[in-house]
Amino acid sequence: MSDLKLPHRRTILLGAAAVGAAAFGVETFGGRAFAQGAGKPIKVAAIYTVPVEQQWVSRIHKALNAAKDRGEITYKFSENVANNDYERVMRQYSEEGSDLVVGEIFGVERQARRVASAYPKVAYLMGSSFGPSKPNLAVFDNFIQEPSYLTGMVAGKTTKSNLIGLVGGYAIPEVNRLMHAFMDGARSVNPNVKFLVTFINSWYDPPKAKEAAFAMIDKGADILYAERFGVSDAAKEKGVKVIGNVIDTASQYPDTVLASAIWHMEPTIDRAIKAVKEGRFEAADYGQFSQMQYGGASLVVDEKLVPADVVKLVREKEKEITDGLFRVNVNDAEPKAG
Repeated sequence: MSDLKLPHRRTILLGAAAVGAAAFGVETFGGRAFAQGAGKPIKVAAIYTVPVEQQWVSRIHKALNAAKDRGEITYKFSENVANNDYERVMRQYSEEGSDLVVGEIFGVERQARRVASAYPKVAYLMGSSFGPSKPNLAVFDNFIQEPSYLTGMVAGKTTKSNLIGLVGGYAIPEVNRLMHAFMDGARSVNPNVKFLVTFINSWYDPPKAKEAAFAMIDKGADILYAERFGVSDAAKEKGVKVIGNVIDTASQYPDTVLASAIWHMEPTIDRAIKAVKEGRFEAADYGQFSQMQYGGASLVVDEKLVPADVVKLVREKEKEITDGLFRVNVNDAEPKAG
């Protein structure tokens, strides 16, 4: 649960003069003031529209807790914040004195940017489908299309029915690009594979995702791409296999999860914290730090379930990616069945 009563974010307050700034360990950068944090943790607040258990948000929460455990930040958060309440929460945190506010604004892009412009001395790092807004709103996204492609190769090589089902939340860029990468990977090793695609229009509705998965299994899908919670439950019940997304759930679903594309938010969060502490935070796109070369993504394969020759093939392609010899296509269009 949140440790906040009133959700929102914070403003970095600075003394009016350079002497005052020095006294509080703060320096100006680009016309703004950010906490210098010499040995002192900066104040971070986060706004989540879903529970922190939800897989995407859980990765941000994990990275922030790690920074908190290192003593680099203090951390408070609000979860299950409705879109129509997001602006109020954001203003609340901004008024409270947060140095850095983290969140996801896919459904409230205009409102969030309006708030950020009203608090130019606060640093904002927001999950977004769009670009940064000067001077102080930076963006990120889960660009884990590289391991998603690799998991597609696993699925394409192991399916027996040549029919794979994909269950997603919403057909927005950060979901679409992962599904397309997965499908491209599967087709690269199996030109006969076909796909079923369903969006449940929710970020967190496990029963709805489970029902969508059941429908795909009834149509003959023997591998499911679990972009949402609930899909793996259906796969386990029906004895089919699943490909994980963002987190590794193999321990919860033994003998079910073939492989997973894992998102690591630490490279993104740690860079933002460092920039705030050093007084150089600015509007930027942090999306690249979710790629494999920065340690922002990785592949997990259950070698007990996946044949050794398939593992070898996939690991060879993984090395090509990390060596810069193969680039996974980024396609943000809505994926279709077929």
